[in-house]
Amino acid sequence: MIYELQCHPATPAKTVRAVRVECTMTDEVLLGFIVDGVNALRLPEMTAPARTDELWRTTCFELFWKPDVGEAYVEINLSPSTCWAAYAFDGYRTGMRDLILPHDPVICRTKDGIRAALDLSGLERPTHVALTAVIEEADGTKSYWSFAHPSGAPDFHHPDCFALRIPAVA
Repeated sequence: MIYELQCHPATPAKTVRAVRVECTMTDEVLLGFIVDGVNALRLPEMTAPARTDELWRTTCFELFWKPDVGEAYVEINLSPSTCWAAYAFDGYRTGMRDLILPHDPVICRTKDGIRAALDLSGLERPTHVALTAVIEEADGTKSYWSFAHPSGAPDFHHPDCFALRIPAVA
């Protein structure tokens, strides 16, 4: 399935025209983030894959995962550098800690974004998902993209962003 992300109206992009996510979910989650205008991006240097904090400070692609029951959720950051981060939260921006995944995500930079494979087999389903992107252009302009946005400032942790529902795996 391909999802079109929306740019938050308070943070318009200058050159980037669209961000789409190709998403396939079984036990493994396959994501392809496609940026229309990728040549205008400020991209981090390619490096060896490693867990790294604060990837969201520049171009970064994200997946948020919230089970139907309770307030807990997960955030996974995927950088074009091939670095990644995974966090668990007890509730809205509370109780943040590193999330241990069964396997490190595999991230590949492509000509128009990134592709990533994630093993989320240990996470509860059914669930609500937020697909998001922080886009930094070469001139420093930052725009925030999501499947859905809350009113006010960009906030990918807000419940309104968790607009995509993923059923249990049969």
